[in-house]
Amino acid sequence: MKNRYHINLFYSEADACWVADVPDLKQCSAFGSTPEEALTEVNIAMDLWLGTARKLRKPIPKPAYRPAIYQLAAG
Repeated sequence: MKNRYHINLFYSEADACWVADVPDLKQCSAFGSTPEEALTEVNIAMDLWLGTARKLRKPIPKPAYRPAIYQLAAG
């Protein structure tokens, strides 16, 4: 299920690194020196986020985030 979540991937000039963010999972993000490293790290973060939510019996949001470009194409 984790791969169904949208991941924003971008380079942060301020932090001088690549950032991977999962909008549907509050505060779930990671960084790396390459895009691939950021994606690898955010997949680990998602596993931990989802595992902790299950363990604590917290609600797990369904994948819902879609970038504006996809929203425009569907409309």
